[in-house]
Amino acid sequence: MIQKNISLVVMAAAVLFTAWPAPAAAQDKVPVTTATKKGSTKTLYGTASFYSNSFNGRKTASGEIFSQAKLTCACNVLPIGTWLRVTNMRNGKSVIVKVNDRLHPKMRRLVDLTRSAAQQLGYIASGLTRVKAEVLGKKHP
Repeated sequence: MIQKNISLVVMAAAVLFTAWPAPAAAQDKVPVTTATKKGSTKTLYGTASFYSNSFNGRKTASGEIFSQAKLTCACNVLPIGTWLRVTNMRNGKSVIVKVNDRLHPKMRRLVDLTRSAAQQLGYIASGLTRVKAEVLGKKHP
């Protein structure tokens, strides 16, 4: 009887510990650093990727139809409708894009750009790059 109770306790502990969430330190956090420049321009630093072609023609979080030809991006940190100047930190190239979509909540990237924006920044071959994103405001620059 005691042997049976011990095995039940061991099985219950195994189930409990496998279902227990990971500690906060082990969970993925968005690695975004913020710096404020003169004139109170908000600047964010992080990783950029670009959309898969499978999203072409679908609705974005803003209600717009997604197109790889537009200069738009997805971002979880900034409000939809915000204009950004995104600069590739590796080569200094920059592009102005509008936030019109959201990333998956567990995504660790700062922005997900359209293919045309990624081409202008020159990182299509690598897929990812470190970027600086300067907030330009809600009005088209």
